[in-house]
Amino acid sequence: MPSPEAKFNGLADNYDRARPRYPAELFAHAVGLLPDSGPPVVVDAGAGTGIALEALVPLLPTGAAVHAVDLSEDMVRVGREKFPTVHWAVGTAEEYLASLDSVDLVVAAQAYQWMDRPSYVRAAARGLHAGGVCMVVQNNRDHGAGGFAAEYEDLLEEFSPGYRRDYRAIDVAGELGERFAHVERREARWRRPLTAEGFVTMSSSSTQAQRAIAAVGPEFLDRVRELCGRHADGGQVEVPYVSEAFYGVAAP
Repeated sequence: MPSPEAKFNGLADNYDRARPRYPAELFAHAVGLLPDSGPPVVVDAGAGTGIALEALVPLLPTGAAVHAVDLSEDMVRVGREKFPTVHWAVGTAEEYLASLDSVDLVVAAQAYQWMDRPSYVRAAARGLHAGGVCMVVQNNRDHGAGGFAAEYEDLLEEFSPGYRRDYRAIDVAGELGERFAHVERREARWRRPLTAEGFVTMSSSSTQAQRAIAAVGPEFLDRVRELCGRHADGGQVEVPYVSEAFYGVAAP
């Protein structure tokens, strides 16, 4: 079993190019919840290459102090190149949060499922100012829409050992509710057009696809290309997404 920091080592450049971005309105809501008490301190926990920061940083007020931490040195390397003014660190979110005096917003984007979630939520609750926000956000392919998205999940379940399409079916609101009195959820539905090779690149940047490739070799990506060919319209496939965001607000 690979160590957590090894999950994405060697994938960072492809990951950054290929992964879907996040709807900015989900981050705008988090920023709008923050108390008006001066420039905020923000932590992107499990930041990867800073994909969440692409949506978040432009929304922050002047003077905001932005921190990002990830277990993968490879991911942090790419993140530093993109956001040189952000304070980057390699390590666990829990340890990094403990090293800061206080935080206004902590974000886990597409990282929450990999964490020791109870420990992370405790660390976030301890580190936040009164009225601060703990945000969890994730992009999920909308396999419930059927068609291409559902058939891709069929392939992953067939070839990627241990994979199930409901692996992110986590009660995030309930887990945040253990530490935060007020929790809310928002979602955004959208579609991402990709060329067939663009989708193959995105697929190969994921740990689930890497497990499939390790198990059966190039057959998996051949099957992904064949699936894209059957569903492409004008040379592109459309991938439906449901982006979910959960906001735990620290008691004032």
